Order: sequence, then structure tokens, then C-alpha cells
Amino acid sequence: MSRVLLIEAFYAGSHSQLIDTLEKGLEGCAVKYTLPGKKWHWRARTSALYFSEVIAPSQEYRILFTSSVLNLAELVALRPDLSRLTKIVYFHENQLVYPVRKQKDRDFQYGYNQIITCLAADIVLFNSKYNMDSFLSSIGTFLKLMPDFRPKGLAEKIRPKSKVLYFPIEFPQLQIKYDITHNDPIADVMEGLTLAEQARSLHKSQEVVKKSKDRSTKSGITGEQTVSCGSVLSQFSSPLKIVWAHRWEHDKNPDLFFRTLYKLKDSGEDFRISVLGENFSEIPDIFTDAYERLKDHIVHWGYQQSKEDYYQVLIEGDVAVSTANHEFYGVAMLEAVHCGCLPLCPNQLVYPEIFPKDCLYNTEQQLFKHLRRFCRTPNIVRNYDRSTLNEITTKCSWTSLKQQYLSLLSSQES
Repeated sequence: MSRVLLIEAFYAGSHSQLIDTLEKGLEGCAVKYTLPGKKWHWRARTSALYFSEVIAPSQEYRILFTSSVLNLAELVALRPDLSRLTKIVYFHENQLVYPVRKQKDRDFQYGYNQIITCLAADIVLFNSKYNMDSFLSSIGTFLKLMPDFRPKGLAEKIRPKSKVLYFPIEFPQLQIKYDITHNDPIADVMEGLTLAEQARSLHKSQEVVKKSKDRSTKSGITGEQTVSCGSVLSQFSSPLKIVWAHRWEHDKNPDLFFRTLYKLKDSGEDFRISVLGENFSEIPDIFTDAYERLKDHIVHWGYQQSKEDYYQVLIEGDVAVSTANHEFYGVAMLEAVHCGCLPLCPNQLVYPEIFPKDCLYNTEQQLFKHLRRFCRTPNIVRNYDRSTLNEITTKCSWTSLKQQYLSLLSSQES
């Protein structure tokens, strides 16, 4: 029976990942309705009307699960039969603190929609404490944008039904690359390392394929692993490999990232870069300039068409950098950490909630100094004690979070 109604008005990125993960985990007990993940602003404005017309009536539904892109209040007003369901809304982001260049550029309607969606919901989930706290604490200030007749006490109404439930990432199994020749002393060392530690220390060369059993549950990888063999001697002397894996948009602050790389280049540092992430019709000008100025340092540039290629680039990287002005969770950074990169993030937004202090920077100059030190001594990164980072990615995995989600989606049934 299809007891759970999954609705996603913006079916792309983390939004589609979550819906697909839940649908699979519910094993035939869910029905899914989606709209393509483009034209975000129109999805937020009009998707409720669309879904009200296409969702088939059913007495089997017990739970409605959707993201905050949908105006839930409009949907249940248009479809009163859905109002009886336990309504759960998931916040991947919130519009009350979404960065805009000027306050006059902020469209009041999007934040307002999210507030009334919370009032219509029975349970409000946030992907981080930062997301929840920033939303609830901003409601009063946000409503002051109204000229008059401002409602009061809305945060107090929403808070009791709000909770944090981390986004569940289905991390990949890693492909490890190393030499296992009989007389290679490095191979003897590798035999004593976990797969996650091997991925951190090794580098791709010629490829021969063999099978190797996973010897570590600590790495979070189980089952039979494909191991591609090749010389690893170059890994310990090769230049630092820096990864930036974010949307090519202004809120990810690519200007800060590339300014820092220009300074590294001008100071004579040796490094390689992989700039990943999706790009859209309007690409910030800095990317064109950076490609020309840094072309001698570029290993990968642009969106990777397959997940396998994307993860391989992450595995080959040393440090993953975020320069974001806007981040409520950071799936890309957590994927990079799982694949062996050391994270380097701003000491703000969600990052202090997730990563240890030595992975955070406070200023642009601190970011530069960290990367300059890593460029001069890459083994600082390659020999970093990953036990805390492994615990973080384990905590954020679908394997660890699955029972919480399924319990939430089953305990509401009557």
C-alpha cells in the first residue's frame, strides 16, 4: 500500500537525492510526484496548483512529505482531502537568510511562503541546527518588511514542531589505487591501512585490476572493492591537489577562491586544481578569467557527467575548499571528505556545526596561509589523522540515519 505521499517541486540536486533515497527505503510504500529541477522561482510560486490537480485521491495516504519549495498551505487549501495527512516539510535551505546583494532584491514572497508552510505542517525538519536556528530567529525581523498588520509569535508556534534531521548521504564505495608488487615496501604499509586511509595516501598510475576484501568497518565501506594497481611513489612528492566542487554562482563566492589561488600562483607555489560543480546560463565572469590565468594548474574544469568520474576526481584530491556565503548543509564537502579530501571551510554558516576547528578559517588571509602551508608541505594534508572526519561522514550517511527517517515516516501511520 502507498501510505507515504512524496512531493518534490524542485526535483534536482539534494532535493531529488532525498526523495529517491526515501522512496527506495520505503520499499513500495510510497508514491512520488515531482516537477523538474529548473525555474526554481516559478516552482515556488505555482507548484501547489499543479500538484493539487495531478495527485490522485487515495484513502491509503497517511503521510505527506515535501520540501519547503512547495507552498504547503496552498496545496492543502486546494486539496482538503490532503489536510488529514500527517504533513512533514523538509528544509534544505531557508529564504529568510538567503544572501542577496541588496535587501531590496529580496523577494518577500518566498520567505513568506516558507513561514505559512511551517504553520500548515505538523512536523518541520531542518537539515542542520544552523538552518533551523537561523530560520526561527529571523522570522520576526523578516516580517518587519511588511508595512503594517504584522503577525506576532509565529516562531513560538513553529518551534515546538521543529527538529534537526541531517540530510542522509548515500556515500559511494571507493576505488583504491596502489601498487601491490611483491618487493614494494609501500605495499606492505598499505596492507595495514583502512580503505579510507589508503584512498588518502595513494595516487593513480598504470591500471591493473584485482579484487580486495574490505578489512575495515571503520571506513564505512563494506563488501568487495575494486582495487586498481599502479605505482604510488609519486603521491608523496606530487603537488597539492585543491578541489572546489560547488555551483558556479555568486553565493558560493568563487571570487574569494580564485583570488586566493592567484596569490598562491604569484608567490610561486606549486599546486593543481579541479573546479567542479554545475554551471547555468549565467556564469560569473570570474570563471573565464580564472581559466586563463590558472590554466597551467588545471587538472579538471567543469561539471563531471557521471558520478563515477566525479568521485574519482575527489579521490585524487588533497584538500576541498569552500568559500560559500550560503550553506545550510554542504553535501559536496561531505562527499569530498568521504573520498579522502581534507575540508577547509569558512568559520561560519553550517560549517562549525559539522567540521572540527582546524578545518575552518576566519579570514581570506587565513585561507591563503593554510593553502600556502599545504602547498609547501602536502604531507600535512596526506598524513592528517582522519578519525574525526570518518566519524562525521558516518554520522551523515544514509546507513546511520535510515532508521530515524523510516521511523518518522512509519510511526505517524494510523
